[in-house]
Amino acid sequence: GRRLESGDLSYGEMGSRMATRRLVRALSTQANVAPTDVCIVGAARTPIGGFNGGLASLTAPKLGAHVISAALERAAVEPNAVQEVYLGNVLSAGVGQAPARQAALGAGLPVSTVCTTVNKVCASGLKSVMIAAQQVQLGLAHVLVAGGMESMTNAPYYLPKARFGARMGDATMVDGMVKDGLWDPYREFHMGMCAEECAKTHAISRAEQDAHALESYRRAGIATADGLFADEIAPVTVRTRKGDTVCSTDEEVANDASRLPDARPAFLKEGTVTAGNSSTLSDGAAALVIVSGAEASRRGLPVLARLIGYADAAQEPIHFTTAPSLAVPIALRRADVSIEQVAAFEINEAFSVVSVANNKLLGLDPSKVNVFGGAVALGHPIGASGSRILVTLLSVLKHVDGQYGVASICNGGGGASAVVIERLS
Repeated sequence: GRRLESGDLSYGEMGSRMATRRLVRALSTQANVAPTDVCIVGAARTPIGGFNGGLASLTAPKLGAHVISAALERAAVEPNAVQEVYLGNVLSAGVGQAPARQAALGAGLPVSTVCTTVNKVCASGLKSVMIAAQQVQLGLAHVLVAGGMESMTNAPYYLPKARFGARMGDATMVDGMVKDGLWDPYREFHMGMCAEECAKTHAISRAEQDAHALESYRRAGIATADGLFADEIAPVTVRTRKGDTVCSTDEEVANDASRLPDARPAFLKEGTVTAGNSSTLSDGAAALVIVSGAEASRRGLPVLARLIGYADAAQEPIHFTTAPSLAVPIALRRADVSIEQVAAFEINEAFSVVSVANNKLLGLDPSKVNVFGGAVALGHPIGASGSRILVTLLSVLKHVDGQYGVASICNGGGGASAVVIERLS
């Protein structure tokens, strides 16, 4: 009847019992895995750093290298086994050649690893996972890493006329972060204007958006305080002149959101979209280890989830905000899963109006969407957010003991990506 204490066992016995538990867990998940199944066996993300915040000294590839290493360690997969890496990165100016390659080699992967950087704006990190899934399904690779990375803080300013000389008059600096990440090139305005259009089209009030934002902060605060992000966050040690600092929690969550309803409209004088009900500029990275079912069985790896469906969709660029409402049903249909079977959704909160509008269009119960809070409260490092929401979805499904989950994210230009996963352990 007495609970067994670690001191009752020798190191050899403890190791043997731990190995036995791992084997039992692995066998229980592998029973439902086919050889060509797309299996997630490891996942990690950095804490999300604020703009010019705790992660500001780290480039996107350094953040990417950190999560690749952490995800592989958690999966118990050696770096030399990785055949391909797909990483999203949007603000690549000044980062250097082949950002995904830099991250992979920085994580100690072999020079034989094939690396590809993906830019689908905010959906880059999720599209990277989808491409990796296709490689598994086609039998072209069996061990891959997919994810995304972004340092919005380190995006440079451009001098467009400097190459040929600014012959006369003033020369204008262009903010590369806004130009390549946050600007609609078709109508020449900020993406926030698309959010205003969404609010107008779907009759979503300022009060609804602010209520959503406050709830996002509330949920994220609870999840942080209760340690619900602990399984996904890989703490980052940052070297400073005053010594090493360990970043282990998302920075934005700690900010006081109580004055959010007092914020002024950010894009239109009489508008409803504010800095408070929009996602924050951020730095961060996330990665997942993806293997074929055959490889998971051969290695005896516990499978966290199977990726069973995915889809992209697109419409008019100004309506990018509601593109998830098109992508999600396609992904569910391909997965042969009904929307009623889904235990949890992660739909990226580029703006609060995005979440409110897609919830309405898809008929979702808001209590099942972004259960641990979303990008309004956590931050939105654009090239990483697609993979970040998938990493968080794994944690949420574990927390609610759910089987099926959906992650979806809109992207500039009118698009969205969505994936459906089935939790196995």
